[in-house]
Amino acid sequence: ERGRLNPKMFNAFLDGSKPAIESAAIANACGLDAPEAGLSYPPGSAEDIPDLMRPRSEGGVLDRKGMVDVISCLRADGSRIEHDIRQGVWVCIEADTQYLRHCLDEYGVLTDSTGRYCCNYRRWHLIGLELGISVGAVGIRHEPTGVAREFRADVAAIAKRDLAAGESLDGEGGSTVAGGLRPSRISVAGGFLPLGLAHHVRLVNPVADGEPVLWSDVEIDRTGAAARLRLELEDDLRNGRL
Repeated sequence: ERGRLNPKMFNAFLDGSKPAIESAAIANACGLDAPEAGLSYPPGSAEDIPDLMRPRSEGGVLDRKGMVDVISCLRADGSRIEHDIRQGVWVCIEADTQYLRHCLDEYGVLTDSTGRYCCNYRRWHLIGLELGISVGAVGIRHEPTGVAREFRADVAAIAKRDLAAGESLDGEGGSTVAGGLRPSRISVAGGFLPLGLAHHVRLVNPVADGEPVLWSDVEIDRTGAAARLRLELEDDLRNGRL
């Protein structure tokens, strides 16, 4: 009550919907890829990021280089991790030449065990202050803070429990679905319903817990502006126009 929080918005952070949405925005703006099985949330501190955010073949958790993921501030037993990055932002960087690796070493930059990967981070993300700067940049300089340049990552509606035909979906932060990050080529080819359209639509088929909701599983008005734009986007992806 003190923070005037919207319960659904707050819950969307806890169920993974907001991290998926933000990761998709980063991937589509920066040309990065989404994990095929969704975000993995490895637990770690800010100092652990260089070891975690590298390819699995090099001891990390990523399928390959150039991917997005999210770090958890909690261990599997629910205990908190010291110096977590919960309220911050970060990027993991590879020093791909010997000269750059020497630079990291000479400046005392914390790296992974190989000296090849480092992390640049801010532990505090002051969104209330930063938003005003973004609004001003758009209004005065017509300059976006970040804009999607590709459709590489998507956020699908994933069932949070066994759903029965006839139920109405209640969108992000609700009790029926959560957002799951997926590569757009997989979500579009599979006919996954995007989380952004999973509001006030009725299921015509049952959907098992943990499974994506499909376009064919819902009764939805496809003539609305949002649905039409989404279907045009999917058509562009299928036909190689993106």
